[in-house]
Amino acid sequence: MNLIEMSATAAAAAIQQGQVTSQELVQAYVDQINAYDEGIQAWAHFDPDYALSQAKDADLLRKSGQTTGPLHGIPIGIKDIFDTKDMPTEDGTAIHKGRTPAYDASSVEFLRMSGAIIMGKTVTTEMAVYTAGKTKNPHDPYRTPGGSSSGSAAAVASNMVPLAIGTQTNGSIIRPASYCGVVGYKPSHGLISRYRVLQQSLRFDSVGVFARDVSDAALIAQQMMVFDKQDPAMKARMPPKLLETIEQGPLVPPRLVFVKTPAWEEHADNDIKEGFSELVDALGNSVETLDLTDLLKDVVEWHRVIMETDIAKSFQREYKQGKNVMSSSLQEMIERGQKNLAIDYNDAVDHIKALNTALDEIMSEYDAILTPSTTGEAPLGLESTGSPIFCTPWSFCGMPSITLPLMQGSNSMPIGVQLVSSKGDDARLLRTADWLTKTINS
Repeated sequence: MNLIEMSATAAAAAIQQGQVTSQELVQAYVDQINAYDEGIQAWAHFDPDYALSQAKDADLLRKSGQTTGPLHGIPIGIKDIFDTKDMPTEDGTAIHKGRTPAYDASSVEFLRMSGAIIMGKTVTTEMAVYTAGKTKNPHDPYRTPGGSSSGSAAAVASNMVPLAIGTQTNGSIIRPASYCGVVGYKPSHGLISRYRVLQQSLRFDSVGVFARDVSDAALIAQQMMVFDKQDPAMKARMPPKLLETIEQGPLVPPRLVFVKTPAWEEHADNDIKEGFSELVDALGNSVETLDLTDLLKDVVEWHRVIMETDIAKSFQREYKQGKNVMSSSLQEMIERGQKNLAIDYNDAVDHIKALNTALDEIMSEYDAILTPSTTGEAPLGLESTGSPIFCTPWSFCGMPSITLPLMQGSNSMPIGVQLVSSKGDDARLLRTADWLTKTINS
């Protein structure tokens, strides 16, 4: 039995049934990290002895007959902007070097409650913005893994962990998942707590997950969808039944709508244009094409105004105290944000609700939007993390999105296919994603 090739769902079941121990599973992943991370550099903090001690405790708990959670004994990577009480959290910046929080982020706490083994902290770009960290793409070390959740995507893609978590403010789950060839799921805004996670923009920040298949993504995401009054975006309501909905499957083939977005002509490369042409043809009557250019034409600018203004506020202390060690791109972003007018900011905010209302009406006819995840394959070079422009409209609206590794580019690099649903329609989105994966791969 090759433990690192097991899905997280299968591994969790094997541990519950006593077929595999958590120590055996974690040791297999430790060996994988030791073998491959020197070339990939996915980890900001990794202590194999501590990971194995957690696994030992998990095995003792199971043997004692006490209740265990759905992720009991499963190793997970945590993006290094989530506070962890037992590991450093340095946010990808020298300004926070050596920072050791006293408490876990709520989402990390919920993962521990579910039995997860916190394997370590994965590399983030500088303060989860655009300046790249040390991580390389597992498929080609001369190409970017994407960002800002670089290490989380690369760790899952290289079988160093079966699951990892990250965040998205613009395209930081979907883009690296697409470039690294894994499933990346960004839930609806406000479904997972961001308490004690580095804040960029309260209006856009979302916690998301990386996995090797849709069911595994649902498994980990569901454990974090717990109401937390510390996060102002959350509401006290029942979370979606992701796994149950996926297992039920669609009663009829889902209805998809192919949306190019205004970025298509200028930013989509030939791999994207040819790949989506073939995909739409293959799906036949299951997909229609809709031109939303006029509806979405200003969304990138609205998103920029809000995000940069919020970043200027969120990072004002770091800017004052550590500007000299910040990248020039982050300095410039903060300085642009400082200059934005309140009237422009509020006008952009007003468009969030208006655009959601318009898209909800359109989506009443469909199960999901079909659209690119990225402009193409992971670009050559490690200085940039690529463009998030095909993620921006959906991040702006807080809509749930998922990228599926269903395409390959002309350089044999993975390319993701993105599905998007109305805000709050996460269960149907994942059910549709599972259907699409099985349909294309059958």
